Amino acid sequence: MARIVVTGGSGFVGSHVCARLVERGDDVTCVDNLSSGRLSNVASLARNDRFDFVRADIVIDIPVDGDVDGVFHLASPASPPDYLAHPLETLAVGSTGTQNTLELAQRCGARLLLASTSEVYGDPQVHPQDETYWGNVNPVGPRSVYDEAKRFAEALVMAHHRAVGTDVTIARIFNSYGPNMSPADGRVVSNFITQALGGEPLTIYGDGSQTRSFCFIDDLVDGLIALYDSNETGPINIGAQNESTVAELAERIIALTGSSSEIVAQPLPADDPKVRCPDLERASRLLGWAPKVDIDDGLRRTIEYFRRDLNL
Repeated sequence: MARIVVTGGSGFVGSHVCARLVERGDDVTCVDNLSSGRLSNVASLARNDRFDFVRADIVIDIPVDGDVDGVFHLASPASPPDYLAHPLETLAVGSTGTQNTLELAQRCGARLLLASTSEVYGDPQVHPQDETYWGNVNPVGPRSVYDEAKRFAEALVMAHHRAVGTDVTIARIFNSYGPNMSPADGRVVSNFITQALGGEPLTIYGDGSQTRSFCFIDDLVDGLIALYDSNETGPINIGAQNESTVAELAERIIALTGSSSEIVAQPLPADDPKVRCPDLERASRLLGWAPKVDIDDGLRRTIEYFRRDLNL
C-alpha cells in the first residue's frame, strides 16, 4: 500500500491508472485542472476513501501535503485539437509542470513515472521504433508544441535523476484507445467511432496509407504499472504492434458499428507521421509485459462505451 499522486488523473489514461492503483490498495491523489480531463471519468472513484481529487494547475502549484511514495506524471493535452488550441499551456506543463512534479518526488523520496509519447520519434525514419532511436521531429512545426514538450520533459527527468538522484522512469506511450476517451478527443479511433455511430462520413487524412498500431487501455495500464513497479529507468516503449493503415482501421470500425458511413479524404496535416509502431523487445525482456487484448475486442468495448456516452 502506498500513496501515489497522479497528475492529469481525470484524463483518459490517468483515470484508468487511478482506478487500477485504488483497486490494488494504493491511496491515490488525483491532481487535474480539468483543461482536457473530465470529472465523469473519476466519478465512481470519488466514493472511495482511497481516492482524493485536487483541482489544480501543476504549472502553478501541486497542493499536496504529507508523504508521497510515487508520482505518475500524466498531465498534458495529448490530442492534436487540444495541444494545437493550447500551445503555450502544453509547453508549460511539459517544462514547468514537469519540474514541479520532480521537485515533489525528490522532496518526498518518491518514484516518478513520466508519461512520454511515441511523438518524440516524430515522423520516423526507423521502423519499428526502438528506444535507441533519437527521432525525426520538426522543432518549429505546429506539432512541435507537444513533441518538443515531451522531449524536453524526458531531458529534464533524466537531468534530475543524474543531478540529485531522483528515482524516475520514462514510458513512451504509443497510440492507445478505450473507454473514457472523450468523443471530442480528436484522435483517429474516437473520431472514427463517433462519426460511424452518427452516420457521418469517416474522415481520413491523405490517402489513408499511413500506419498506426493501437493499444487497448487495459494493456497500456498494465504496462505503465509494471514499469513503475520495476527498477528500470527507461525509456521503455508501451504500445501494441498490430500495425494497420488508417484506411483499414476506418473500414474495421464501419464493420464493427454496422454503419453505412462513407470514407472521405482531407489534406494530410503538417508533419503527420507516415508510420508508427513500437519495438517492444525491451518491454518484454525487462518487464515481462506484452499487450493481450485483440484489436477487434478492444474496439467493440470502446464502441459500446461511446454508445453509452453519446446516449445512442
